[in-house]
Amino acid sequence: MARIPQGFIDDLLARTDIVSVVESRVPLKKAGREYQACCPFHDEKTPSFTVSPAKQFYHCFGCGAHGTALSFLMEYERLEFREAVEALAGQAGMTIPEEARGAGPDADTQKPLFAVLEQAGRLYQNQLRHSPAAIDYLKSRGITGATAKAFGIGYAPDGWDFLRGQVRDRQAAITAGLLIEKDNGHAYDRFRDRIMFPIRDGRGRVIGFGGRALGDDPAKYLNSPETPLFHKGRSLYGLFEARQALREIPRMLLVEGYMDVVALAQHGFANAVATLGTATTAEHLNALFRATDEVVFCFDGDRAGRDAAWRALDNALPVMRGTRRARFLFLPEGEDPDSLVRQTDGTAELTRLIDASRSASQVLLDGLTQGLDMKDADGRSRLVEKARPFVTKLPPEAFKANLIREIARRSGLPAEDLDRLYREGAAAGGRRAPAEQRQRPVKFTPVRRALQLLMNDPRLADKLPIDIAALTQSGVAGADLLADGIEFFRASPHLPAAAWLEHWRDHEAGDALQRLAAETPRGEPDDLAREFRECVARALEGEKQHERERFQALMTKQQATSLTPDEAAEAQALLERLRRGPQA
Repeated sequence: MARIPQGFIDDLLARTDIVSVVESRVPLKKAGREYQACCPFHDEKTPSFTVSPAKQFYHCFGCGAHGTALSFLMEYERLEFREAVEALAGQAGMTIPEEARGAGPDADTQKPLFAVLEQAGRLYQNQLRHSPAAIDYLKSRGITGATAKAFGIGYAPDGWDFLRGQVRDRQAAITAGLLIEKDNGHAYDRFRDRIMFPIRDGRGRVIGFGGRALGDDPAKYLNSPETPLFHKGRSLYGLFEARQALREIPRMLLVEGYMDVVALAQHGFANAVATLGTATTAEHLNALFRATDEVVFCFDGDRAGRDAAWRALDNALPVMRGTRRARFLFLPEGEDPDSLVRQTDGTAELTRLIDASRSASQVLLDGLTQGLDMKDADGRSRLVEKARPFVTKLPPEAFKANLIREIARRSGLPAEDLDRLYREGAAAGGRRAPAEQRQRPVKFTPVRRALQLLMNDPRLADKLPIDIAALTQSGVAGADLLADGIEFFRASPHLPAAAWLEHWRDHEAGDALQRLAAETPRGEPDDLAREFRECVARALEGEKQHERERFQALMTKQQATSLTPDEAAEAQALLERLRRGPQA
């Protein structure tokens, strides 16, 4: 799908009032220049959720949720980014540009890939009807024709050129991972003699395949490779089918294989999905939590299954916000969801196991206390320290508070002391939680403070006589980000801070910027403007210190030996810049 032009998103946010968007879903009360409410993303009695009409930004000081009007719709309505854009555009009477709906450069490159994958899916499904061995295999696994059709299951015949001989666009088939190109330019089918499971995106389009070998191929399962459309770390098998089958999904079952998903759907569990030969990622979990509040991880009960569960738990903790819950189901030895559900009373047994699944905190604490003597002071101290990296990953709300209380109970320390111990450690490591930011002031660098001031009042950018290139090239941490912000607001003074934040949505700096935007600096406008200029000057002075150190190093070398022509030119340029002094 083509990317929506950033300029369109800028205009959309300029026409959108975040207060109206939030207030139509959450009752707001005026509080000075901002609005307040009890957070819709976690349970609380005292309002800690604020909405800033000036920044067009919301932030919860309790759970740390924050973002723009688009982010709010994505979290509250569980929408994908594009769906949120479409919803706001509809309210604003705007139409998404044609190039973003299928006629742009990205669409031009992706359209042939979707077409060849769709063609391959049809060919595989047609071949299934002509393969007694494939049909017998599916029947042996209890899969009916109706279920196979619902999931688009097919069959890739044995041989090297079934698909190659029929696809209309050979290069697209190579790019989509259906064909493998050899060094001599020839190509052959990637999938051969395999039951084929199409993997779909949120719109139901085929983006890749998983193939289960029927013969003696040592690779029992084979997935499509990473392509422009298919990314294992983001894609989930069966998510589209689950959302089609169920209007409301109270919980989602995360299993390990294609056949598990299909067999569970066959037996009434339409809420199952699977990762695609890779560990569960934060992107997987965010996609699942947009569809439901509870994810039940299903793992084998052996050591490998418990190791996989531990990795999944570690990835789940940072996204455990609000009403989100993670539970863990460990299957009886030798069983998987597919084999279990096909047994006599298997459906009832699996339902019982799901209901008895263990909470994330139980699994975490059992893992942390394994091998420790909790009757011994040293064992209790080791529990406190082993738990630290996991606790600091959690958003500061009910789940974290309850976990700390349980660690306190087992370790014999007061919960208040333990909470303070973890908070002080997090602050020392630069991981202070949003709620603590309100209680304890953050030590800002000049660049970070300048960024916060700029997002609070974008007009500051136009009042600053500064050489943008000097900031960009300074080497000071974050200076290039500050330069980008100044340049953006100079060019678009009418846009709110939210518009610039959306430019950094998928960038590693995006979350840090949103945390800075959460706080509103206090003071008179003139005083804040003066502080902004001083922060920028100090950032440039940091550059001067770096230049002075480099110039001194070159002079020391010159005294000891001699400079190369390039070094001599660098020294002369540094000397001239140092004589000019700060430029802001």
